[in-house]
Amino acid sequence: MKKYAIPLLLNLLLVSTASAESAAMKLSLKEAVKLALERNLDLKAELYNPAQAEADIRKNRSIYEPRLKLDSSYQEAYRLSINTTPERDYDQSTFMFTPGLSQLLPTGGTLGLNYQNIRETNSTTTTTALGTYWTSSLGLTLNQPLLKNFGREATELNINVSKLSKEISIDHLKSRILAIVAQVRTEYFKLVGYREDLESKRISLELAQKVLSETDARVQAGVLPAMEILNSKFGVAAREKELIDAEKAVSDQVDILSQLILLEKVADIVPSDKPDRAVIAINKEDSLNKAISLRPEFDELKGQLQSSELQAAVARKQTLPSLNFISSVALTGIDNDYGRNNERLGSFDYPAWSVGLQFDYPLGNQAAESDYVKSRLKVEQTKVQFENLKSSIENEVKIAIRAVTSSYKQLDVADRGRLFAEERVRSYMKKNEVGLATTKDVLDVENDLVAARTNQITAEALYAISLTQYWKSTGELLDREGIKIDSSRSDALYKEVK
Repeated sequence: MKKYAIPLLLNLLLVSTASAESAAMKLSLKEAVKLALERNLDLKAELYNPAQAEADIRKNRSIYEPRLKLDSSYQEAYRLSINTTPERDYDQSTFMFTPGLSQLLPTGGTLGLNYQNIRETNSTTTTTALGTYWTSSLGLTLNQPLLKNFGREATELNINVSKLSKEISIDHLKSRILAIVAQVRTEYFKLVGYREDLESKRISLELAQKVLSETDARVQAGVLPAMEILNSKFGVAAREKELIDAEKAVSDQVDILSQLILLEKVADIVPSDKPDRAVIAINKEDSLNKAISLRPEFDELKGQLQSSELQAAVARKQTLPSLNFISSVALTGIDNDYGRNNERLGSFDYPAWSVGLQFDYPLGNQAAESDYVKSRLKVEQTKVQFENLKSSIENEVKIAIRAVTSSYKQLDVADRGRLFAEERVRSYMKKNEVGLATTKDVLDVENDLVAARTNQITAEALYAISLTQYWKSTGELLDREGIKIDSSRSDALYKEVK
């Protein structure tokens, strides 16, 4: 009688299933991650946030753009002369044309340059009213806050806040990418495990069918009782059900992974990478330090805290009185002729200047005080959120470390369990050949082997998944996958829309 050649049967099954899967899509882990990052609609939507923040940065930087002004007016008036001559009343018309430039300074002050030209025409000439004449002035003005709104910090508040907002949005994008990469790896290794379990169930069914065939032959020869046929048929039926369940599990997992990486019209996916069984050294303190320095959630909350502290510092200055230093210096000219008027202006013979202070302070100042208190509360709230996040991530790291340690131990136990189960099957097959073991005995130990294989496959997948969750908890998963994230794509999106 022939022995049960398990390795040979396994090779035959692999050949037959390979041809059946020739139409399936082979997919590596890196390809799965790449497809998920390229096609995920949530990530595409997230890219618009840093792009919008870039628009805010450029908008707020525009405060330093010079502003060109142009004022022009015409006025007519009928005036009463204070002269005692008979012609006491006269008509007066005034035309004014004033171009100018103004520039905001980092100190919060505003520097202005104005060139004022006035042409005045009177219907009569008296000692108090000339006929027609031009008067011009070229002046430089400075309005500089000394208390409230003083300094670069207050002037560039919106610029700095928008920069931090962009960094925060990129950190949030990193968090989403980290979660998606971890999810892809998890679902990928689940599919690997389900497919290997499916192969194990197929082998088990083939073996049960072979046992049934040989048992039937031995019953027909009168060597075994007819009851052994029923045991063999029951074993085949049980394995057919297990195979159906395994096929469903694979199909369901293929759909889950396909939806995650947005694959359309793919009937099957064949993973080409196997779970990593390598042992990694884990130190609890090092893992916690990595998480604090690498997790994008920390960077995101740090950015929010920095933004809140910056706004609180400016809000404190806003509680001060408004005290502005105002000064101006100008060159002037006056003449009936516009050309001579400008010559006098350029001669520097008629300068004019002024200095002054402008004070403004609301009694009570409740609006500014309330804004400052609110900003301080926001800072304290963010600090509490930071401590809460730190505690949560530390707990996540500890759980991940325990999962890695436990799953590796389970992997070792599963490996030994499969070796023992295979040895038992070989032993019972030999006994069955000489009539010392029944068909039911063989099927029972074969069931144990199937269970041992399933345990080993599950342990391999769980170990790979636990490593993924550990690297996610420490924030190093993206580095291990070779994924670098910066603002280049969002900046390109901004320029594309622009």
